[in-house]
Amino acid sequence: MERVGFERQPELACGYAERKVVLMARGAPALVPSFLRPASAVAIRRAQSYQSDLATILHETLSEFDLPVRGKTILLKPNLVGLDPIGMINTHPAVIAATRESFLRLGAAEVWIGDGPALERDTQAVVESIRLRDFVGPLSRVFVDLNVEDVERVVLKTHASRLKELYLPKIVRGVDFVVSMAKLKTHHWAGVTLSLKNMFGIVPGSCYGWPKNVLHWAGIDRAILDINAAVRPDFAIVDGILGMEGNGPIQGLAKPCGVLVLGDDPVAVDSTCARIMRLRPEKLDYIARASTLLGHIEADKIRQLGETIESVRTPFAVLKNFDYLREDLR
Repeated sequence: MERVGFERQPELACGYAERKVVLMARGAPALVPSFLRPASAVAIRRAQSYQSDLATILHETLSEFDLPVRGKTILLKPNLVGLDPIGMINTHPAVIAATRESFLRLGAAEVWIGDGPALERDTQAVVESIRLRDFVGPLSRVFVDLNVEDVERVVLKTHASRLKELYLPKIVRGVDFVVSMAKLKTHHWAGVTLSLKNMFGIVPGSCYGWPKNVLHWAGIDRAILDINAAVRPDFAIVDGILGMEGNGPIQGLAKPCGVLVLGDDPVAVDSTCARIMRLRPEKLDYIARASTLLGHIEADKIRQLGETIESVRTPFAVLKNFDYLREDLR
């Protein structure tokens, strides 16, 4: 496939200031101790393949949450990494398209798709490689490259890492509703990469370079917390139809799991995903730390909808240094 550069195909180059839709600033993120939070809700739905009726599955499930999205602007933040012929690295475009359609059916005014890949400077090449336009149609004013969007300075309200501020895309903090759309994968440094880790993609490469080493130098687990405290996702959807185990997030092995996991609390969603993978969320450093202010980790504070965890559990292999996460080695 020909790599289409921005200079030849400017579809993804539309800057924040050029958009006609006026965005209202998001309110300050809710940093609330777990003991003061109401129970979270997480739904597990079976989907055996990307040819399943994902639009119906997602619309029915999202409707159960009664989300305040009518008339709102929404940003879907998928996990886009690079060339993925098997479909185990990136959030699948079928899931992205079905999610976008579902939010529009629920009355959203605008639903944009945006990411800032950490490894590949040419975001459009990534988007073209996964054939996103085949699923969502013309990308103009639908997809935004978060690596090159206009930014604003954000003073961090938490100090988990050495970071004191971040320059983040204005659109991320300007939309009404942010949805983290991760892939169900293991990670060679963080253990797993799910909806919280997925938010690394909002940090722009134009400010911090590729592969955004400033976040690694600050400590991945701790940087995850500061980023999500600055922009806590309003909703999370994890594509677990085909995941990755072993040496993730890009060099692992394909792992069919056949599920979509959705919820109104990214910590609860990630904890549920870890349990599906037969891993212990309380042993995953960044998830355990996030549970103090960003959401629930305890199973008794997560209201499960749809399938039970036990009915879809699929053991994921991890690297040897993460064996302590495995439930079977308690």
